Amino acid sequence: MTEILALLQNIAPVVSATILQQMSHVMYGMLISNGRITMLEISRWTESGGSYRTIQRLYHTPLLWLQIQWIFFVSQLQKPRDEYIAVGDEVVFGKAGKETYGIGRFFSSLQNRVIPGLSFFVFSVIHVKERQSYPIQAVQMVKKKEENKKQAKTKVVKKEKRPVGRPKGSKNKKNEKPTLSPELVRIQPVLQAFLAI
Repeated sequence: MTEILALLQNIAPVVSATILQQMSHVMYGMLISNGRITMLEISRWTESGGSYRTIQRLYHTPLLWLQIQWIFFVSQLQKPRDEYIAVGDEVVFGKAGKETYGIGRFFSSLQNRVIPGLSFFVFSVIHVKERQSYPIQAVQMVKKKEENKKQAKTKVVKKEKRPVGRPKGSKNKKNEKPTLSPELVRIQPVLQAFLAI
């Protein structure tokens, strides 16, 4: 347990001493558990101070996970002279039901179609030489109800073909800002937070 607390000292500026203690209990319980990882299972394997209620409090505490992940990466994994690139990717998990938060219809590249499920957008840092990915930020993408309904009812509309070349009488247009799709609008704040860190 003391080794885990020593590793967590890097994130001490971002979280309180109580949270550090709770995190060490949860990590210890996850590492030693041999069954399914649930709050009850973790609490069974922790030492004194790691009750079910303590673990529940930790899971309900809002934390700055982006900063925590970045501090862990910089202090434990990053090699200063090596080359890294930042990448983002969406992951879709198929899920049935109606009660799960954020459930919607998302495109799954594995199934090559739109499926009901959950979507997460993950930004990672990749070590180029070792070809190793280190996830830094994972955010659940939640569609508005109107988007899900519109996506289910969309039909392909054929456009009329226009003659080749510039239409007569048309003038130069100022460079307008591109209109972002709803998907890019959801990703943009996540990307800006990732780049800021």
